[in-house]
Amino acid sequence: MSGKSFERDNSDSRVGNETELIQTYLAPLAEGMAGAFGLTDDAAFLRPPSGADLVFSSDPIIAGVHFFPDDRPADIAWKALACNASDMAAKGAAPVAYLLTLALPEAPERDWIAAFADGLRAAQSQFGCKLIGGDTDMTPGPLSIGITIIGSVATGAFVPRHGAKAGDHVFVSGTIGDAALGLALRRDPSLFSTLKDDDRALLLDRYLRPKPRLALAGAVRSHARAALDISDGLMKDLGRLAGASLGMALKFDDIPLSPPARAALDENPNVRDGILAGGDDYELLIAVAPENSEKFVASAAESGIRVHDIGVLESKITTVVLDPSGAPIALRRPGYDHFSR
Repeated sequence: MSGKSFERDNSDSRVGNETELIQTYLAPLAEGMAGAFGLTDDAAFLRPPSGADLVFSSDPIIAGVHFFPDDRPADIAWKALACNASDMAAKGAAPVAYLLTLALPEAPERDWIAAFADGLRAAQSQFGCKLIGGDTDMTPGPLSIGITIIGSVATGAFVPRHGAKAGDHVFVSGTIGDAALGLALRRDPSLFSTLKDDDRALLLDRYLRPKPRLALAGAVRSHARAALDISDGLMKDLGRLAGASLGMALKFDDIPLSPPARAALDENPNVRDGILAGGDDYELLIAVAPENSEKFVASAAESGIRVHDIGVLESKITTVVLDPSGAPIALRRPGYDHFSR
């Protein structure tokens, strides 16, 4: 793990150099991984388990884009790893290790980096993986955290994004829209005056600390034809699952909502767009052949994660969402896109 050295700040509260940053705060996250060499080498190695394929995914997060610069460092670290672990769940894989690229605009405060490392430690303990290497750098831009996660899945059992067929049932895990509403509350705490404090806390937690559905990976691996996680909004990711030749008429009332999300919707019907297209849910969207649907539901129940059947894919139709009267809902945008205007 290497990078450009940090210049010493006049204040003793800041990290003095790169060696201190890596060896004091990050190297402990690699304990027990022989191929990480205590983060003292420029590379690491990983030996895949017998009969397993390795699965890779990389999803960076950037201050001002994916999180607020003044979010708690432990929450930032958790989110950075969680959004990558979510990709593993969608592939039916188990996280094993990850690489971290940390680009900081200045030498961090020791308290900040210690809390950041604590957030990573909590996340990797929850998700079953450890740090094996990466890079640290100074940047003139905002704080940027890049993670490449490595997972393991039985040989040939990788679940692709594409592969759904007409007649497949589409399932979604958990509830939709909580993170988008949490983001709205993070921007303006005065929103949703009818929500109780516990409801506000739940929505904010769904935004700040997403929960990748790793316990569902076995059911996905055994029964899904295709799957992906919902990161850019339900409607956008549903379109990705369906592909160019399939579509679905989704009833809005069939979308699973948490009690706080339903209360927010009752107070302000305009949040419907955020629920459908806001993103950051990190729930799973799963296509299952009709003959396997009951088995999938049973397997999901054993995992402790609730799944909802939201409809059936059809050939040569456009994916739309319908209001209670059966009319298509027009969205201002279908989902998040870094490059759209």
